[in-house]
Amino acid sequence: MNELIDWDNVPEDPIFQLTFPQPNMLPEANLSRLLDMDHAGKSIAAVDREVRRIQREMNPHPARQMELNVPVMDGRRLEGLQHKYKETVLVFPRQGQTCHAFCTYCFRWAQFCGIEKLHFACNDPLVLPRYLKAHPEVTDVLFTGGDPMVMRAKVLRPYINALRGLGTDHPLTIRFGTKALAYWPYRFLTDRDAGELMELFEDIAALGHQPAVMAHFSHDRELETPAVEQAMRRLQSAGAVIRCQGPLVRHVNDDAGTWARMWRRQVRLGAIPYYMFIARNTGPKAYFRVPLAQAYRIFSEAYGQVSGLCRTVRGPSMSATPGKIAVQGIAELLSEKVFVLKFIQARDPSWVNRVFFARYAPDAAWFDELEPALGDKKFFFESGLDRITAEKAMDLVPPPGALSGMNDRTGSGTPLRWVH
Repeated sequence: MNELIDWDNVPEDPIFQLTFPQPNMLPEANLSRLLDMDHAGKSIAAVDREVRRIQREMNPHPARQMELNVPVMDGRRLEGLQHKYKETVLVFPRQGQTCHAFCTYCFRWAQFCGIEKLHFACNDPLVLPRYLKAHPEVTDVLFTGGDPMVMRAKVLRPYINALRGLGTDHPLTIRFGTKALAYWPYRFLTDRDAGELMELFEDIAALGHQPAVMAHFSHDRELETPAVEQAMRRLQSAGAVIRCQGPLVRHVNDDAGTWARMWRRQVRLGAIPYYMFIARNTGPKAYFRVPLAQAYRIFSEAYGQVSGLCRTVRGPSMSATPGKIAVQGIAELLSEKVFVLKFIQARDPSWVNRVFFARYAPDAAWFDELEPALGDKKFFFESGLDRITAEKAMDLVPPPGALSGMNDRTGSGTPLRWVH
């Protein structure tokens, strides 16, 4: 509020757009309906029902997260975890399902809107190590939300202490997805438990794991304050690696200069540029929409302005249903203009690094809007994705006798296999 927003440039200021909801984030018909209800003095309950109707239309969980990402043990879904990719498990601690401020584009808005059945939330720290023991292929654990850095260190610590039982034969990278460095760097500097939090990062390393902060930055201005520089230095002194990522969103950062400055500043501060994402197809997606062709141009222009140390960044990437798909180029093949696409990560590891093509569509802004190119009727992975979907449904059927020995509090027991 005091340091990042230029109040002489409101409402166009990018950080204002990033943190203050704008009327045009709603489709015109929905906005008019709500305004009419307000002017007519409709009850709060009636307005709330209309708001819930609008929310249901906004694709609260994109990429089939609820259907395909939640792991299963003994026929029960572990609602506080996600396991989309073989190597990585996501953890949603119940106490971390809020943020220091809410990004207007946030693709996890369903965690905050008050509809409990839409939440991912882990209530028991012991669920994670039990799941990991059954899945030695996992090398990375990502604490996400919300933002786990809203949690006090003493609340976060049980999740870390629970990993002691894994021993040194299962080393992990322990990631924390957070916007705190941008919105509240004092979390790592002057909050009353900042020192305890640094000790927690040091303890992760002492357990044989590598702490990593997946820092979300949306604009280079977020990296300019002395506080964020000091916070990054302190995290690094505690052994954490900082990788930086963010989505490309209209009204906030849809120009190459912003990204080039951001990547250069990150490298100067000892951090690693990691991802430029395409904003997911959820929530007020139309307001923030950037067509893929424009996204590729912005990425390429920014990439061309920086040194090799900044070119660790990948993108523009879409976290779509089959995996992370990057736009690698625009080309002409067999007299057809195409997007050149590649899987950076995938539900099936055999798809990773696989290049494929989609018809060029100048207005397309998400993978679901693309069609196969060069005469293909389907993308190469579609039959495999159908198989994964079917096998995931089968995993929800518990093996005979499994439920009789299940711990009702944790859902632990004999794990079913991970499907890829």
